Amino acid sequence: MSEIKNMHQAENIFRSHGGQLRMSEAIEHGISRYMLYSLRDKGIIEQISRGVYRLAELPPISNPDLVTVGLRFPNAVICLVSALAYHEITTQIPHVVFVAVPRSSRPPFLGYPPLSVHRFSDPAFGAGIEEHQIDGVSIKIYSPEKTLADCFKFRNKIGMDVVLEAWKLYKVRKQVNLKKLLEYAKICRVKKIMLPYLEVSI
Repeated sequence: MSEIKNMHQAENIFRSHGGQLRMSEAIEHGISRYMLYSLRDKGIIEQISRGVYRLAELPPISNPDLVTVGLRFPNAVICLVSALAYHEITTQIPHVVFVAVPRSSRPPFLGYPPLSVHRFSDPAFGAGIEEHQIDGVSIKIYSPEKTLADCFKFRNKIGMDVVLEAWKLYKVRKQVNLKKLLEYAKICRVKKIMLPYLEVSI
């Protein structure tokens, strides 16, 4: 890819990719670091995280923390309290972004937003992943049912009061899917713990 010398061309490349690019992606498309910094200094693009840029003309990001994590770590999955908050089955306001990674992988690190990283076994990591579009960015988030199973698994870390509130709100705000709840309870090895709560819903 030949290096792009024209700011207008560089701006159009951003536009054709939804207005957001990582530095590595921009360079692949012929936008040099110097051109990126020039676009930023002229207010055409803005840096939303280390190595991540977006057109300044775009509407404000509705969920900047999740967007930043999704752009920087596309293979990580939003989990636990952050997933509860996304699905609106908690009153908690997470002050960190809870993310899951495979047990064998290197944990991600961000200066901001702060992360709470949890290593999942391969079966638990791969189960129940949904992809949601937030401000044009595809974000991996566990489904409500998988998130509840994870919360029971990590109840000692996030607090049983948070788990029970989430279960109560899930029953009120979502269509209870016992089949999926049992499936994820088994994968997360919390079937015995969850079963008494599930039986009340049958």
